[in-house]
Amino acid sequence: MKLFADTPLRRTLQVVADVVFVVWLVLWVWIGMAVHDGTGQLAAPARQTDTAATSMAEQLRDAGGRLGEAPLVGDELAVPFDRAADASDGLAEAGRDTVEAVERLALLLGLSVALIPILIVSAIHLPLRWRFIREATAGAKFIDASEDLDLFALRALAHQPMHVLARVSDDPAGAWRERDPDVVRRLAALELADVGLRPKKMPAA
Repeated sequence: MKLFADTPLRRTLQVVADVVFVVWLVLWVWIGMAVHDGTGQLAAPARQTDTAATSMAEQLRDAGGRLGEAPLVGDELAVPFDRAADASDGLAEAGRDTVEAVERLALLLGLSVALIPILIVSAIHLPLRWRFIREATAGAKFIDASEDLDLFALRALAHQPMHVLARVSDDPAGAWRERDPDVVRRLAALELADVGLRPKKMPAA
């Protein structure tokens, strides 16, 4: 698998683009985590409410249990404490529900903030890199010998703009059919440059 171009400029640009892409990923993952943590801090009051209400409910039930042991009127004295303990339990449950809601919101915001810019850039960068890797890997198999340049010369005739072909020859197609070595070499060089490859052998003009 060929990951980078043979030509120095294009290879440098690819390396820089890959590094920038990785930095972009790390940056937005860090931002997403910061948003998640910052949003999660909003649940702190609800956690305190849950803790305080739970503790209060336990204390009220403990007090009610002790009063309930009093002879004759113990049960009646314990009723208000039991009701207050139930109310505290309800307050604690509301606090827990708030904490869960804030945590879900923090997760959603963190993922959204991180994934949206990551997916946008990935949708541009990764297909370009994959296309280069696929074409360069396939093309590298056809530059083992000078005869293979004929294939790239033919592709150049099909792909290169007319004004570029005109700089190679007044009749590039005719010269290719006649297997003019200089024209074949120059045509192949055009196509190879577009895919970032260099042939292992270049026929002499």
